[in-house]
Amino acid sequence: MGLVGVGVRYGRHEVLAGVSTTLAAGDVVHLGGPNGAGKSSLLRVIAGVQRPSTGQVTGRPQVVAWLPDRFPRRQPFTVRTYLLAQAAIRGLRPDAAARTVDAQVERFLLGDMTATRLRDLSKGSAQKVGLAQALLVPPELLLLDEPWSGLDATARTAVPEVVAEVAGRGGAVVLTDHHGFSGVVPTRRWGVTDGRLDELPTAGRTSPDGSGAPDGGSVVEVRVPDAAAAAALAADLGALGYDVAVRDGSPR
Repeated sequence: MGLVGVGVRYGRHEVLAGVSTTLAAGDVVHLGGPNGAGKSSLLRVIAGVQRPSTGQVTGRPQVVAWLPDRFPRRQPFTVRTYLLAQAAIRGLRPDAAARTVDAQVERFLLGDMTATRLRDLSKGSAQKVGLAQALLVPPELLLLDEPWSGLDATARTAVPEVVAEVAGRGGAVVLTDHHGFSGVVPTRRWGVTDGRLDELPTAGRTSPDGSGAPDGGSVVEVRVPDAAAAAALAADLGALGYDVAVRDGSPR
């Protein structure tokens, strides 16, 4: 798919301008940039849930899954009835929908909250429900806006697996991550600054435990005083195109 001259305005405020790029099968794109740069707006345009103010999007796949940075919890559903409703919207028959929902409930450890109303979920639990609904049908394009936000350590490990599965089937993935939790090695990096989208160099790949760089890249360990400083540094380094892993609250 492609974006040609895409711009987004909110009133007189221009958030994105002249964005042109393409997405190909198997792409895993890390989208970086400072807060308020327009990353979420760009993801919504790519997903098709927001029309660009200018320009056009071409060749969008038929099956698109989008997880916003804040899952909309104010809905009159329990976790299970919500997932079943989403499966029906995606065209699954009742028996197939039930099997698929059961599989996602097991994957994201939602079994003890299937009867819980969405509005009563914690942020992390709501995020897991959002991930589950995004995967009810294998997506050709997966868009993840801060998918690790609020997740527990066990759930965080599922996200890189999901990304690898989608890309391995020939789908494309675009994600943002301010916290350095990802464990995802992107094939491409985009940076948004002052409304402009730039293609950034990809950094060296680290080993799964973050201790080495098997493809020849360098690994630098940085220690910072607290978790807030770690998150800020991880966001800045990620926006510059570096792979960052956070261990014990510190990015490395």
